[in-house]
Amino acid sequence: MAKFLKTYEILLKKAQVDFNMAKLALDNFGKGEMELDLEVIMFHLQQCAEKIIKSYLDFNNIQFPRSHDLKYLVDFLQEKNLLFFDIKYIDFVTLLTQYAVEGRYAIIHDDIQSAEQYLEFLAELIKFVKEKTDV
Repeated sequence: MAKFLKTYEILLKKAQVDFNMAKLALDNFGKGEMELDLEVIMFHLQQCAEKIIKSYLDFNNIQFPRSHDLKYLVDFLQEKNLLFFDIKYIDFVTLLTQYAVEGRYAIIHDDIQSAEQYLEFLAELIKFVKEKTDV
C-alpha cells in the first residue's frame, strides 16, 4: 500500500533538494567545473529556509502564511512559540529574503563565505526538523 506523504514531509524533502542544489553548485564552482552565479545559490538557500520553516509549522498543525518573506515567517514562528533556532540567528536567516524574487532578476552582491555559512546553518535546521518529525 502506498504511503501518502504529509505536507510537512513534502516540504522538508523539497528543502533538502534546494539545499543539495546550492551545495552542488558551490562545490562544482570550487572544483572549477562551472561558473558561479551566486544569486542562484542564494535563491536555493532562501527556498530551503522557507520550506524548513513551513514544514515545521505544518508539523505543528499550524497553517502557514503564503509568503516568501522570511522575516514574516520567523515572526510567525515566534508568535506561535515555535522558534526552533537561537534568536541571534534571526537577522542572518531573514537576510535571505532578498533572494526569493529580487535575486533572480537583479545582481545582489554577496560572497561565497556567506553561502557556506548558510549551508552549515541550514544543515543544522534540516537535521533538527527531521529529528522532530521523524522524516
